[in-house]
Amino acid sequence: MGITIVGLGPGNGRLLTRDAWDTLTNAGLVYLRTSRHPAVADLPDTVQWVSFDEVYDTAETFDEVYDTIVTNLLQLGLAAEVCYAVPGHPFVGEFTVTRLVTAATEMGIAVTVVPGLSFIEPLLSAIRLDALDGVQIFDAIELTRFHYPPLNPDVPLLLGQVYSRMLASELKMVLTAVYPPEHTVQLVHAAGTPQELVETLPLYSMDHSEQIDHLTSLYVPPLPYKASLANLAETVAILRSPQGCPWDQEQTPQSMRGGFLEEASEVLEALDQDDPLNLAEELGDMLYHLVMQAQMAAEVEDFRLSDVIAGIEMKLKRRHPHVWGDWEVADTAEVLRNWEMLKQQEKQDRSTSLLANVPLALPALARSQKIQSRVAQIGFDWPDIAGVYAKLHEEVGEMQAAQTMAEQQAELGDTLFVLVNLARWLQVDAETALREANLRFTHRFQQVEALATARGLRLAELGFATLDALWQEAKAMTAAEMLANGGASAKV
Repeated sequence: MGITIVGLGPGNGRLLTRDAWDTLTNAGLVYLRTSRHPAVADLPDTVQWVSFDEVYDTAETFDEVYDTIVTNLLQLGLAAEVCYAVPGHPFVGEFTVTRLVTAATEMGIAVTVVPGLSFIEPLLSAIRLDALDGVQIFDAIELTRFHYPPLNPDVPLLLGQVYSRMLASELKMVLTAVYPPEHTVQLVHAAGTPQELVETLPLYSMDHSEQIDHLTSLYVPPLPYKASLANLAETVAILRSPQGCPWDQEQTPQSMRGGFLEEASEVLEALDQDDPLNLAEELGDMLYHLVMQAQMAAEVEDFRLSDVIAGIEMKLKRRHPHVWGDWEVADTAEVLRNWEMLKQQEKQDRSTSLLANVPLALPALARSQKIQSRVAQIGFDWPDIAGVYAKLHEEVGEMQAAQTMAEQQAELGDTLFVLVNLARWLQVDAETALREANLRFTHRFQQVEALATARGLRLAELGFATLDALWQEAKAMTAAEMLANGGASAKV
């Protein structure tokens, strides 16, 4: 007993290897994964064949197809010598082969593999690409299972088995997560055969091709600019190298702290302004800081960039058991409770305090809200929002009664702390609320300045009544602007 697996090559019989031809000639009966392949018409005259095409026609999924074929071949292989022929090379995009070899080995069935030319070699010839310059190869069907595909846009991409326009449409949607829709790609049909055809077209229209069939592959050239995390890491490593930049070479993890905080603030500003182009730039600046910190840590062997990525990757999956596990959640609130519970379980060996891991470097409002959210998880909270309002009135009264500056500062801090708790109860981010209030005040005060300038008035010479009148006028202008934009006026 035993199984021989033969590669039929990517095209007609002229691409069969001599070894494959001899094996097929002596096999007698050959089992074909599919008869829908150009080489089948050119098989040796002595060959009798049986195909598994009917399995494709009746099964509901590809996994069911592969499992059925493998099961049948294993049963046959237990009783006699079996010759199984597949398109291309047995170990390039042939899922039945990998499953068959694994199962046969476990069952003690001998397996012989006769290599064949894969679709890759004629595809490389068709697009004139040297694979040793760097290339990534994927099965198109497998790639459509991703939301964000594991691709490097700096390296050429080859995709096999783009067998239908429907698959091409699904593939297009996945690829546009990495490549712009107008990026030029090439569909290669029947590579290595007399019917070979190369179509050049933009990514967004590739599923419109009328030529797509089971012999279609896709070539995606690299982007005309560097866009991978690996390339950014290399750029930062060069800056830190002896051949790099003196400023970057002199930096330490501590010296970069101020710049990191500044870049984070600029990201928040871009978010406040709802400016996507500026946000993309500021996120890039922050990403530089993250990669720079990882590079400096790698230089002293503390950790590598890959450790950072692996750490957050595992943490996200560990903290989302309702996505990557069997937990069930009813709403966002339950997700957050689970998150905090899992987080505390992870950190219980490091500290016994519930508040030990609230970062001191957070802005005061943000840290206050995180502290209060943390203790609320164990029930240290008012039973309803009425208690928060009552506490706020109490703190305002104590602030008004305070005599010394130290007392006033303490009571003001307590009042702010309660206001942050009120924001939590209202499901409002306190830091964002104050930042937006700052923006609204700045915008209205600049309108006051503009009104005064237009009327020849100097703000410093105006009394409060006149200033307040200008403020109310500016406030009405702002309300009118927001109403015209479909929003509602907010009081300041």
